[in-house]
Amino acid sequence: MLNVDSLEKGVVIDHIAAGKSMEIYKFLRLDKLDCSVAIIKNVRSKKSGRKDIIKIEDKIDLDLDVLGFIDPNITVNIIAGGNIIEKKHLTLPQMVTNVVQCKNPRCVTSAERSLPHIFKLVDGTKATYRCIYCEQEYSANTK
Repeated sequence: MLNVDSLEKGVVIDHIAAGKSMEIYKFLRLDKLDCSVAIIKNVRSKKSGRKDIIKIEDKIDLDLDVLGFIDPNITVNIIAGGNIIEKKHLTLPQMVTNVVQCKNPRCVTSAERSLPHIFKLVDGTKATYRCIYCEQEYSANTK
């Protein structure tokens, strides 16, 4: 049995879809942190079969919109004194900025490189977003 120590203080990103932890690690740039980060992949879960978990041994600011966009089933636990002091359940964000890029070559963002890539949620059940400039569709389920 794998044993990963419990945290005294920090953040636990739990209920990540199996195999998505490295995507989150890169998106959040956790490699830049000066603290311990544990990635636990393919953990057995009664609720979802298999899941990934990321433990960060320090309190950091997380972009919950990015996490919700990657996987809205994620739970973020804030740890202090060895106990969970706050549990955040995520949802799909209404808008995401500079998380994904518009694939439409005729979109203004292709010519104007300094413009932010902004997508708005148009269908929460299908996790479908549209570029605010050209209406190009993007499905968060097919990343």
